Amino acid sequence: MKRLQDRPLLFLLLLSLTIVGLVLHETGNIQAVENLILKPVTPIQNHLSVLVGDLSELVQTFRDLQELRRRNEELQSLADSLMIENVRLKELESENETLRQLLQFTQANPTYSYKGAEVVGHIIGQDPSNLLRSIIIDVGTDDGVAKGMPVVTDRGLVGRIVEVSSKSSKVLLITDVSSSVNALIQSSRATGIVEGKADGGLVMKYIPQPVTVNVGDIILTSGLGATFPKRLVIGQVIAVHKRDIEMFQQADVKPTVDFDRLEVVLVITNFEPIEMAQ
Repeated sequence: MKRLQDRPLLFLLLLSLTIVGLVLHETGNIQAVENLILKPVTPIQNHLSVLVGDLSELVQTFRDLQELRRRNEELQSLADSLMIENVRLKELESENETLRQLLQFTQANPTYSYKGAEVVGHIIGQDPSNLLRSIIIDVGTDDGVAKGMPVVTDRGLVGRIVEVSSKSSKVLLITDVSSSVNALIQSSRATGIVEGKADGGLVMKYIPQPVTVNVGDIILTSGLGATFPKRLVIGQVIAVHKRDIEMFQQADVKPTVDFDRLEVVLVITNFEPIEMAQ
């Protein structure tokens, strides 16, 4: 109070405002004065309210984005895990299907002995030379495998063992140029010899001229020469070459085995081949 008394103008101003306020209150005009004072302030207040609301929404949006990013990372991690598991299951399914087909082959050929799962060889290497067509399988003498044993899949003849160690063996494929297999045409029972070609195909030679050979004929092992068992599928005739001036005709043969996709093979262990001079 003493300070107000030291400033008479300020004191008079406050006293006047107080008196005016009391008068306006008593006369009921205080609301009009409040409206007059608040009118210019209201737009500013509304604008500030909008800004505060926008800021709140922005903060919430930022939080939502962070939560969405976190959930996306979790979902991506889950998707990656599921993809890996799906790949693993597909590989198991493929392997099981291959083994099922091999089992069906063994059941359809009960005269052969396969030593069960111990002689199912997974390919672990391939000859790097383009002049040789052979594969390495991961079974050897420890599994009862010996040189000369035939190697097959459910689709047909693959080749024969040419080298063997305790843990692995080398298989010469029937598509190798040095390979020859005594064969017959299923429909006519005519015989000949199937040899490998440089391009990876097969050709059946020494087919007698009078024999009718048709595209689509199935070629089987004949068992002659005792180098391979009888009735193993070799391939299918895709072209015939016949000239009257020659003693024999030939046929191009497409192997039934897909040698580019070999993964599992069977070694027939109870067949003893007889090595004969070519």
